[in-house]
Amino acid sequence: MTAPRLEPGSPAPDFTLPDQNGAPVSLRDLRGNRVVLYFYPAAMTPGCTTEACDFRDSLASLQGAGYTVLGVSRDDVAKLARFAERDALTFPLLSDVDLAVHQAYGVWGEKKNYGKVVQGVIRSTFLIDEHGVITHALYNVKATGHVARIRKLLGLTG
Repeated sequence: MTAPRLEPGSPAPDFTLPDQNGAPVSLRDLRGNRVVLYFYPAAMTPGCTTEACDFRDSLASLQGAGYTVLGVSRDDVAKLARFAERDALTFPLLSDVDLAVHQAYGVWGEKKNYGKVVQGVIRSTFLIDEHGVITHALYNVKATGHVARIRKLLGLTG
């Protein structure tokens, strides 16, 4: 069963999760900043690597526009540390092994994988304003070209 989806205008569910270094990151602590919060199925897989590297390569322009990028997966901290080191990822990768945050954001549930219906992570991104309100809820996105779509939504193309 898939959790209900969040809509623009909804408050972003607060959370505290460990990053790839084991340090706690709380959404509440980022109030006053805008946040790009993206959920991906698994570190070091081809699509997730493409997406993470796209975020890495766009990080300066996103940060310049006042956004903090956070990636969330169900991988443990040790795997996230290897992923960050292998691909020179310089933004927080958060570990949600019990899926509580995935469920709060409605990104864990039924999806099609190679034609079969399975339970898993629905690749999704949320743009959150400085007050902790969701401005865009993008569910079931493709890894390739997704960061370009976000940049266009934010008016950062060019």
